[in-house]
Amino acid sequence: MKVKKIPQRMCTGCGEMKPKKELIRVVKNKEEEVSIDLTGKKPGRGAYICKNAECLQKSFKSKRLERNLETTISEEIYNKLKEEIMNEG
Repeated sequence: MKVKKIPQRMCTGCGEMKPKKELIRVVKNKEEEVSIDLTGKKPGRGAYICKNAECLQKSFKSKRLERNLETTISEEIYNKLKEEIMNEG
């Protein structure tokens, strides 16, 4: 039986490679709108972040999430990410 390969993605906060399902995807579409993609299927450029507040803080301070998506990210998106992480924990 063939072993199914688990897709790995890098967290923008800690820089660790983790299974895609364990991460939250933030996506930028063609209209330059940034949103949180919980399904992982929205079209556009995606960046991933662990489901913990520490990684979100690191990503926010280093602006790595903004660099990966090549756009500025509003406070509103960070607040939504924070809420999502708090709900998970």
